Amino acid sequence: MPEFAPFGSGPYALIFLVLVMARGMDFLSTWVATPNMVLEGNPIAKKLGWRWGLLANLGICLGFAFWPLPAIVISTTSVLVAARNVQSAWLMRSMGECMYRDWHLERIRETSVSLYLFCLFAQTLLTAGVGMAVVLLSSGGPQSALFPNDDRHSALLAIGLGIVAYAMAVTFFTLLSIWRLRRSSPAQARVLFSKPEIR
Repeated sequence: MPEFAPFGSGPYALIFLVLVMARGMDFLSTWVATPNMVLEGNPIAKKLGWRWGLLANLGICLGFAFWPLPAIVISTTSVLVAARNVQSAWLMRSMGECMYRDWHLERIRETSVSLYLFCLFAQTLLTAGVGMAVVLLSSGGPQSALFPNDDRHSALLAIGLGIVAYAMAVTFFTLLSIWRLRRSSPAQARVLFSKPEIR
């Protein structure tokens, strides 16, 4: 991979396209989750708003397309942030931004700080662990015990396939649970709303 991509070259165009797609997904996922930016956690993005934020992101894409490695870091981070945004976007939209914010704050107040922080750090450390495994394998880290033949490409492929398998598992089991819920909801509704017998 080249360290520098000249403006207008093929690598520059490709990296720019990847950046636009990744930053665009971050931008779109934020709009789906909080169109009025009530729930936006980034104070800079909140202050910029949609119009100036769009121009700033375009500038980021144009500027960092010169440098492939930082561009890949930005693109990866943007896609992961977008995935995190859309995870609860349906709930934010259905409840409304202000109501969701109040409901979320109430849940945090009702939860012990230690439990909340444990879940937060567990989520972030598990995600960082996958990234660190990729970093160690790609940089020739201490993986000789597992890969004596320096078969790092196979290990990186396996991590990539594991991430794809995770996405497929989340999709399948979430759709399965929704299908079961929708199929059983009429029966549950009859049980919940039926009048008790008077004896």
